[in-house]
Amino acid sequence: MKDSIKNKIAEKLFTDYPSLLPLASDINDAYELIEDCYKNGGIVMTCGNGGSAADSEHIVGELMKGFNLRRELSEDEKARFCNIDGGREIAHGLQRALPAISLVSQTSLISAFANDCSPDLVFAQQVFAYARSPFDVLIAMSTSGNSKNIVNAAKTAGAAGIKCIGITGEGGGILKDYCDVCIKLPKNTPYEVQELTLPLYHALCAMAEIEFFY
Repeated sequence: MKDSIKNKIAEKLFTDYPSLLPLASDINDAYELIEDCYKNGGIVMTCGNGGSAADSEHIVGELMKGFNLRRELSEDEKARFCNIDGGREIAHGLQRALPAISLVSQTSLISAFANDCSPDLVFAQQVFAYARSPFDVLIAMSTSGNSKNIVNAAKTAGAAGIKCIGITGEGGGILKDYCDVCIKLPKNTPYEVQELTLPLYHALCAMAEIEFFY
């Protein structure tokens, strides 16, 4: 049942955005990295600049709370709150999550590291610090594929032994050489790449939600 629903999500993506159909294999490979990550207790990290920074935040928002489904806590999870004042209401209000971190959110760290060390390594520093499991995944977004701070984050992911999914424009730039999977969206203008990025990650997040919460 889950696989059927996930297939329908993918089919809708390719029906709504037929230009993505040639990328079906890469998109499936990216999804499998995300699924393996969460099945093995990993986390997803995201990063990007400008509009891609907004996408970085958006992805985390879809993973860390209910997207299309209500992710009610299990009975065992609810039981942890039973002896806490107001715990029942807290447990009822919380939702299960797929752990994810947007590296663009750490404003104090980013500004301090950019000032004291190197602005080109602000995301790489966080990847190096957060990486714990070989199943962790970095989603690195750059419309050109050449943003130095994003490429450095991908290089660091490789050095740290974690997986990297790149989302770029048509050429892939330098970033494609440092990704386990690089989804090269068939546009070159930044805003057009970003217009395809959103439905792509919505589909990936929706599929993951079905797998873990349906």
